[in-house]
Amino acid sequence: MNMRVLALFALMGIATSGFAAAPGKAQQIAEGEKLYKYWCATCHGPGIGQNGAPYLPGETALRAKYKGAVPGLLHERTDLTPEFVKLFVRQGISVMPFFRKTEIDDQQLDAIAAYLTRNSKK
Repeated sequence: MNMRVLALFALMGIATSGFAAAPGKAQQIAEGEKLYKYWCATCHGPGIGQNGAPYLPGETALRAKYKGAVPGLLHERTDLTPEFVKLFVRQGISVMPFFRKTEIDDQQLDAIAAYLTRNSKK
């Protein structure tokens, strides 16, 4: 086979290798969205809080902490990194509980992090 043809096939493989990974990433993000809605949205999702508070507790806390510099809704943020998400899920913070691996395993946590960082600029 001609060297040019071999080089062309090699370049095609490199150029399309990113596309082959995309469906797996999209599936992970979709799974992460489901897990986020199950585990996280009760505090960090949109909605009305207890006693008529305008927001749920997690969103209220983030709005107060960041004073509007970033969205209170985690799924709207563009500044999160997977490491940041995983740290707070495993360690908790303030009144947010930590989540054990028996509740959210590492693969599920990777999916949640993929969902929350899907729009990140970093």
